[in-house]
Amino acid sequence: MPGDLLAYLVFGIGLVVLFIWIVIYYYSKKRHDRIEEAKYKMLEDDDE
Repeated sequence: MPGDLLAYLVFGIGLVVLFIWIVIYYYSKKRHDRIEEAKYKMLEDDDE
């Protein structure tokens, strides 16, 4: 039983670390322009 609990704990901590890394990566000011560029590119008119 302690092995299962340890595996569950390691997996949970791994998911939390991955989530925090994704949030820091995408919300950093260094990447803000590149991330926002895709959003505005979708709104551009294709006929131009």
